[in-house]
Amino acid sequence: MANDLNQCQFIGRLGKDPESRFMPNGKAVTSFSLAVGSQWKTKDGEKQESTEWVNCTAFDKLGEICGEYLKKGAQVFVSGKLKTDKYDKDGVTHYSTKVIVNEMQMLGGKSEGQESKPAQQSKPEKQPAAGDEFLDDIPF
Repeated sequence: MANDLNQCQFIGRLGKDPESRFMPNGKAVTSFSLAVGSQWKTKDGEKQESTEWVNCTAFDKLGEICGEYLKKGAQVFVSGKLKTDKYDKDGVTHYSTKVIVNEMQMLGGKSEGQESKPAQQSKPEKQPAAGDEFLDDIPF
């Protein structure tokens, strides 16, 4: 099993705002679902569409970021691994599959509900001395 790979990637839109909670150790857990669509044409040339819902969970700092910045309708790229949980409810065994997100990238522009804020520019506290511009090239 050392050569197995559990990795998946999706681009989709959030169906609702993410839900964040915190574990007893203070680390964040954020859950959200992505609508991932596909299109194809039938033999008759009719356009068909389908939507799959992908449940996602992000932990720690990434979970905090997802909870703070993601909103319903936002388009995102997620990458992670599949995890299936098994649980019993009323004597019936149920399975739930989700993506444990280890990478997330927000796509598209600002949604209509977000206001754009002017960028704040900071001034350097001091002017660099002659020769300081070469310090950035030092590899340590």
